[in-house]
Formats: sequence, structure tokens, C-alpha cells
Amino acid sequence: MPPEPCPFCDPPEEKILFRSFRWYARSDLHPVTPGHLLLIPFRHLPTFFDLTREEWSELGPFIQQAKEYLVRTVAPDGYNIGVNIGRSAGQAIMHLHLHMIPRHWDDSGVKKGGVRRSVPEKEEADPAVCAVPGFR
Repeated sequence: MPPEPCPFCDPPEEKILFRSFRWYARSDLHPVTPGHLLLIPFRHLPTFFDLTREEWSELGPFIQQAKEYLVRTVAPDGYNIGVNIGRSAGQAIMHLHLHMIPRHWDDSGVKKGGVRRSVPEKEEADPAVCAVPGFR
């Protein structure tokens, strides 16, 4: 039985919101918030740790381009940027992709913890994070 085709390789032009030479952005099919983007390298590679020097050097400016796009389209108050590396960390598609999630003060009831909430029983493990005024 042949392996399933990668959903991020050879993206249809109509799915690409913007691009650079090595990266493209598309909307997440199951967005956490309106505007949730996926930043994906054109080259098929499984994880963040497989990026070439050239892909790394292009990523920073590409994230900035994504921020500017989100400012124009959804005017967020903040952002979560995350990457799942490996199945145990929640990676479901084995083609590297970064999630860029625009955040607004009214999009959920809990603001403390941010990415620390990916392991809920550990979200209060860092007293410095939990003691930040206004985040309780």
C-alpha cells in the first residue's frame, strides 16, 4: 500500500496566502482563532531540526511577513507561535509546519501560561509565570 501523499507538498496556488523563496503561508483548516496561519517550508522535511541554514535565515523575515499580514487582516493583540516536533509532541503531519496563532483579549478566558498550557498539569510549574500581575 503506497504512503499517503503529503498535504503540504505541492500546495495549490489558491491555498497560498503569501510566500518567500523557501516558505509559504496558508490558513489552518481547523483554526484555533480567526487568522490562524501555518508557515510551511516548500521542501519536505519532517521536523524543525532538519532546516538548512538557508531555510533558517529566511524564517525570521517570513515570520515578520506573517505578522504584518495578520496585522492587516485580523489586528491581533498578541501571538502564539508554535511547532510540534514528533508524534509525542502532537505532530500529526510529518512535514514541518509552524502555527502562528493571532490572539485577542476576548478570544478565551485564560491568558496566563501561553505555550506552557500544552501540558496542562504543568502550567503552574513556573512561579514567575504564575505571579505576573494581571494574569490570574
